[in-house]
Amino acid sequence: MFETVLVANRGEIARRVIRTLRRLGIRSVAVYSDADAEAPHVREADIAVRIGPAAASASYLSIDAVIAAAVETGAQAVHPGYGFLSENAAFGRACADAGIVFIGPGERALEVMGDKIRARDHVGAYGVPIVPGFSAAGLTDGEIAEQAEAAGYPLLVKPSAGGGGKGMQVVRSAAELPEALATARRVSAAAFGDDTLLLERLIERPRHIEVQVMADRHGNVIHLGERECTLQRRHQKVIEEAPSPVVDEATRARLGAAACAAAASVDYVGAGTVEFLVAGDRPDDFFFIEMNTRLQVEHPVTEMVTGLDLVELQLLAAAGAELPLRQDDVVLGGHAIEARVYAESPARGFLPQTGTVLDWRPALTPVAERAEVRADAAIETGSVVTADYDPMIAKVIAHAPDRSAAVSALDAALADTVLLGVESNIGFLRELLNEPAVAAGDLDTGLIDRLPPHVDPEPSLLALTAAATFVAARDAAMPEQDAGHASPLWLSRSGRRLDAPDVPVAQAFESSDGAIRSAVAAEPGPEVAMGGLRSRRALGRALPQGAALAEDPDGLLWVHADGVTTALRPLTRREAADLRLARRERGDAASDPELRAPMPGAVVAVHVADGDAVTTGDRIATIEAMKMEHPVTAPHDGVVILSVAPGAQVRLGELLARVDAPAPVTQD
Repeated sequence: MFETVLVANRGEIARRVIRTLRRLGIRSVAVYSDADAEAPHVREADIAVRIGPAAASASYLSIDAVIAAAVETGAQAVHPGYGFLSENAAFGRACADAGIVFIGPGERALEVMGDKIRARDHVGAYGVPIVPGFSAAGLTDGEIAEQAEAAGYPLLVKPSAGGGGKGMQVVRSAAELPEALATARRVSAAAFGDDTLLLERLIERPRHIEVQVMADRHGNVIHLGERECTLQRRHQKVIEEAPSPVVDEATRARLGAAACAAAASVDYVGAGTVEFLVAGDRPDDFFFIEMNTRLQVEHPVTEMVTGLDLVELQLLAAAGAELPLRQDDVVLGGHAIEARVYAESPARGFLPQTGTVLDWRPALTPVAERAEVRADAAIETGSVVTADYDPMIAKVIAHAPDRSAAVSALDAALADTVLLGVESNIGFLRELLNEPAVAAGDLDTGLIDRLPPHVDPEPSLLALTAAATFVAARDAAMPEQDAGHASPLWLSRSGRRLDAPDVPVAQAFESSDGAIRSAVAAEPGPEVAMGGLRSRRALGRALPQGAALAEDPDGLLWVHADGVTTALRPLTRREAADLRLARRERGDAASDPELRAPMPGAVVAVHVADGDAVTTGDRIATIEAMKMEHPVTAPHDGVVILSVAPGAQVRLGELLARVDAPAPVTQD
């Protein structure tokens, strides 16, 4: 076994690998960019090496920097995690040239399976079922259109390189093809450095099922069962589980045999995943999509149903040992389900979010008898979530004797997870788990896209009361401020009525949906009476039981209560009155003509020219942030006045364009 291993990654997967290295007594080396200098994985490793600035291209994707860090620290092997360099054949060669073991498959597997077109043709020759389609390599757009017409619509356009659903476009008619090709090429070139495309027949309402394989250098290839990864949004997995609720033993054996055949065809070594599309109405009918030559994000559900440590098996295979088990030794026990927690705002179209984590407390206590909960997180209290990397910040996993119990345990664990300071999709995940189709296991990859837009739940009375209690306690501890010419009573956030001094006055708040709500503070505890909240512990005792609260530097209150996290902005009485008045006056006004950046990012495309006439919903510009593209559209008919150009870096809220309504036509 190795003595020192460098982990060429960041976030939760780096922490996950380091955890196994520590258990096995192997010295761990972390690498980090300037953005991650204070990240948890840096402190948890035995050694940490800076490899560059925040941009992934100059740090985590820099082969030279990673190899130099490995040589400098005496690492005998490199674990690439997932993403970044994990499926990069050039990186594998660089490791070999430096005398360092790449913990993954050999160069042939990386090259064959790293190209979807080549992989599809290759495994087809070994009897693995493939989806009908064609490669667009070397074809003009006209030739692609001819072949697409011959193949028949609908089609799925996807990058040949890379994975994770990035760049995939659904095309239902010839009219949609040109824009789909342009978008797929742009995303593919930016994400993978290769804009080669593959077009395949779109299988309607499919399930996405993948098989975990493990192989050693002695010719042993086994599978560890399948994972259901059907619940996706924009081709990105959201919920994963093992085993699949529709795969029986016979189909599992066939899927496993096909996956092992694909792995063996490239002399595979280590952990890999073979992904299949399964027809929704015929679970025994499946087609190869691709092979991911690395550990998957969703590997914990396989670990929980098999009792195996996949990272340890990777290390053994890379070190040249035989796998310590054979196919007959693999037994699946119970059911496991995982939810990916993203820093994003589901109510605002899942836009990525940034900020400082004020409080992170994952639910690790078993929530039901015989249930187990696991949280793999990239963050901790005090972590800064930036726009430099993927917005996934944690995974919450539950294991129970059966699927129904596992789903309930995951929902309860998400409800008890405290994440304050950064918006997340936890509320959306809970809503999804409680969808009747999800509870019944009646899934397809388009299910999430058919759901109505997510609306954040209203803050509960407990949340509002906790916020009002905090404001009252904080204000009681602060010295009186100069009220200027206004009455101190008018400016105060809370108090008591002059005509009824025993009746408390409610504190007003503005919530993220723009609504104004109010609540009365709970009776102050001894900490408040002694002069305010002097510590987090005192705050916890002063708040109503069952609530957690933190205040960010901008004065926004983040409250977790009744399984829901809400951001509330305290309002003075004047602010509340002014807001109500402004909204009444603006009730029937036209939409705002200014288009502002919904998140920090890069303007990758401007779809109109200055002075163009546009109609409601027309795409004005596209912003890329956290590896995702977000369109900015016209709010109403009018004429565009642009403020940005392609390639511009924009801040949150920066003006992108105006859409001025056309002047009314007058008759003489």
